[in-house]
Amino acid sequence: MITLKSRQEIEDMKTANDIVADCHRQIAKFIAPGITTLEINDFVAKHIIKLGGKQFTKGYNGYPAETCASVNDVIAHGFPDRTPLKVGDIAKIDIVAEYGGWFGDSAWCYAIGEISDAAKHLMQTTKDCLYLGIQQAVDGNRLGDVTSAIQQHAEKNGFSVVRDLLGHGIGRSLHEEPTYEHVGTAGKGVRLKEGMVFTIEPMINEGTYSISIDEDGWTARTTDGKLSAQYEHTIAITADGPLILTEQ
Repeated sequence: MITLKSRQEIEDMKTANDIVADCHRQIAKFIAPGITTLEINDFVAKHIIKLGGKQFTKGYNGYPAETCASVNDVIAHGFPDRTPLKVGDIAKIDIVAEYGGWFGDSAWCYAIGEISDAAKHLMQTTKDCLYLGIQQAVDGNRLGDVTSAIQQHAEKNGFSVVRDLLGHGIGRSLHEEPTYEHVGTAGKGVRLKEGMVFTIEPMINEGTYSISIDEDGWTARTTDGKLSAQYEHTIAITADGPLILTEQ
């Protein structure tokens, strides 16, 4: 069942989402060649607490860290580690924070030093997919309007959209209804209504959309070893249009 939030509840969600957004603002200032994803993770763990929030992912179904750190061909749910990032890498950092019983969730893709033109094109296309999807997230539209905008733009640029990892509703739980793939047909799917709050988080691959999961049970990779990018916002459907709660 989809839980609609009141205007006040959406307002109450802003702090958790602001915490996540500020983590990303700070990461953008220092992420660079030589930094490790474990250092980024440790910063986020402390910064969430500094801002009055609570981390959520460490311990969630056995997940071992406060962030997901997914580099190059890792699509999502990568473990932070001590490997220094190098020039040419792209790193996806996914952050969840809780404040006052409400959740915020956002992932961002970072270029490490100078990256290839192909990687730049993938990152820009993925970011465009996110915002094209958000543009369709209006009261009265259907979820398929969001997902078809994402799919069409990705495929027009020669990329594929991951099917196996899903967007989701969010509120007092990290994962609420609706859960959905980022592909679809315009005019189909769940009707969007004022008060819905959910993530839009397209994962766009350079090659095939198929994925594999490492032996750790979490790390999702492209099966062909090619790059994957992701950008994610938590958004609310309002009478005035989509409200990006994790705007940086």
